[in-house]
Amino acid sequence: MRWPFLDVDPPFGIAHRGGVGAAPENTEAAFAHARELGYRYLETDVHLTSDGELVAFHDGELERVAGLPGHIGDHTWSELSGIELEGGHHIPRLVDLLDTFPDARFNIDPKTDDAVQPLVDVIRACGAIGRVCIGSFSDERIARVREALGPELCTSPGPRGVAKILLAAVFRPGWRPPNGCVQIPPSAWGLPLTSPWFIRRVHRLGLQVHYWTVNDRDEMNRLLDRGADAIITDETEVLRDVLTQRGARV
Repeated sequence: MRWPFLDVDPPFGIAHRGGVGAAPENTEAAFAHARELGYRYLETDVHLTSDGELVAFHDGELERVAGLPGHIGDHTWSELSGIELEGGHHIPRLVDLLDTFPDARFNIDPKTDDAVQPLVDVIRACGAIGRVCIGSFSDERIARVREALGPELCTSPGPRGVAKILLAAVFRPGWRPPNGCVQIPPSAWGLPLTSPWFIRRVHRLGLQVHYWTVNDRDEMNRLLDRGADAIITDETEVLRDVLTQRGARV
């Protein structure tokens, strides 16, 4: 199956939380900067507010990014929207990001179980099934979103799903997992996951291979040389330059 989310030629870049440098992570300004650099793919995380709004924010706590005590889920959207981040930026809602960047594809990680159904609702309301990919450290959350939205939805597996794919790459090359891509670090469980042989095997399963979170220029080039389909990075300008030098688009 060819997922609409992946209907561009690899390799390409994915701006992790919008990238660093231009604005605080996961803010509209960070994503706007990535778009100005040419990025078509943006990565974000979502948490649920106490009154049922999905916001783009990685941590459960406010301290690291906002410098305030408390948990995202303890606040209403009205309260969170009034928080001023560094540079005068604000925490955005997912629905607003999808509306503001209608031509962008979003890789979305639901960070809590209670965010799953609201995420399904937002994707449906925005007609965004074909331009989102759902990934999470929870296989259960991924399965719930896929069950609700159907096979057109692109997903990347959680830890158990990744383990199955690693085994299938060696022992079950004819198996077809229900995912469109596998998003992995360069190594896991003490095993390197970057050999050209491994990438070819995963491709035989019908999956693209995306690596996170890669910020070093030399490592980006190494992974692309070995057949990586996408790089997820904070260093959006560095990866833009790497891909441009290779004649590829971000």
